[in-house]
Amino acid sequence: MKLFNGERLDYIAGTDLKVLQSPNVFSFSIDAILLGRFVQVPIQKGNILDLCTGNGVIPALLTTRSKANIIGVEIQNKLVDMARRTSELNELHNQIQFVESDLNHIPSELKRGFFDVVTCNPPYFETVTDDEKNRNEHFAIARHEIYCTLEDVVRVSSQYVKQKGKVALVHRPERLTDIVHHMRTYRIEPKRIQFVHPKVNKDANMVLVEGIKDGKAGVTCLPPIVVYNEQGTYTEQFSSIYEGK
Repeated sequence: MKLFNGERLDYIAGTDLKVLQSPNVFSFSIDAILLGRFVQVPIQKGNILDLCTGNGVIPALLTTRSKANIIGVEIQNKLVDMARRTSELNELHNQIQFVESDLNHIPSELKRGFFDVVTCNPPYFETVTDDEKNRNEHFAIARHEIYCTLEDVVRVSSQYVKQKGKVALVHRPERLTDIVHHMRTYRIEPKRIQFVHPKVNKDANMVLVEGIKDGKAGVTCLPPIVVYNEQGTYTEQFSSIYEGK
């Protein structure tokens, strides 16, 4: 496969899958992989929707855990192109499709109430400065709520997931109360929460949340994930989760 404009191929930890990356657009990080490992997915069949899919790393990872059909939705044309080429490179195009679309205006071909699972690694930050936007628009769109808000993400997830289906997000801990509020507003009951800490003595800098559409009240807080040990290398716990062991 020919690479363009400084593109490179990176492996997804614990797999043989390669993902197209580029320094010119926002690349996947730990948070996307942790979400792909955290969410509960159907093993043999079903349908999964990944919103804000970027270069398609979460759909690619989920093919190692599920035989479900997977659709990724992404607004940026360059990232959709990279996601599609990643899918072809890994011979996953029969299981994964990508739709170039604004999250708030998804084409009618995608049926509401159809998906067993909806995942999203959304933009984390509410505001963006002109300087940030001008430096790299791709980065700004991926990081900041320019084209969709957290409420949009939860609302659309609720629209497309089946009743009793699952919705899973990764986000910043400071937005947790917003996540829970929006989930309950749009009939998604939070059921599993897991915090991610850079080190054992540091505050969490990520949170994973999974809810069920019209689920019963009651949430489980899973043991926290600690990424680095005192020597600055990955903890055994994190490595095990990150590599899907």
